[in-house]
Amino acid sequence: MKLATWNVNSLNVRLGHVLDWLRANPVDALCLQELKLPDEKFPREALLDAGYHACWAGQKTYNGVAILSRTPLLDVQRNIPGYDDPQQRIIAATLPGPDGRLVRVVSAYCPNGQAVGCDKYAYKLDWFQALRGWLGEEMDRHPELAILGDYNVAPADEDVHDPAAWAGGILVSDPERQAFRDLLGLGLQDTFRLFDQPPRTFSWWDYRQMGFRRNAGLRIDHILATPALAARCLECTVDKAPRGWDKPSDHAPVVATFGLA
Repeated sequence: MKLATWNVNSLNVRLGHVLDWLRANPVDALCLQELKLPDEKFPREALLDAGYHACWAGQKTYNGVAILSRTPLLDVQRNIPGYDDPQQRIIAATLPGPDGRLVRVVSAYCPNGQAVGCDKYAYKLDWFQALRGWLGEEMDRHPELAILGDYNVAPADEDVHDPAAWAGGILVSDPERQAFRDLLGLGLQDTFRLFDQPPRTFSWWDYRQMGFRRNAGLRIDHILATPALAARCLECTVDKAPRGWDKPSDHAPVVATFGLA
């Protein structure tokens, strides 16, 4: 079973990229972030034609998340229950894996935070706390769960192209990294770090200053899995190729492969 995540930075702009990538990489489920379109504009028919069912939570201009799956999606949950937030950042669904066992999949677009100490930063930390509380409940109900998405946190200095330049700033500050560690404290595992990885592997590169060409990036897109699911993980990789396409997203897909039961 293959699960992937990709912040597409506008599905309207990059639908062709998504369809091309899925043709070359027929994953079982793809979680998308930053759809930047309202529900009624979601390209459901185009994705069905490509062989993918979908559930989504859209929002005009900003945010928005989706899950694309080769099988119908069950028990869809939109947003964090009990957390009053107009921003569309979470969607969850259950899907049967190729072996028939059910896997809970969550697509998450975590807040950026803008700058350390500002109101949006406070919202980010509060949002992560709400996410942790809900995920704990979800993990009790779903032993095999993966939460995939753009976390807007580089967990360690090895996930940053220039740790000294970024030190203490947004995406790498100690409270943000602690919020990420708190998710791991639930028992979730960072599937990318289950394996030896090439140094300086990132998932996001700024459009400015030739960030991708210089590999001046951050690893902020992650696939976390419960122990039962992580135990079946065979590999986790970043597919940098789409970042080099014409008019790309500033993020690259991350893909995790899980063995059968």
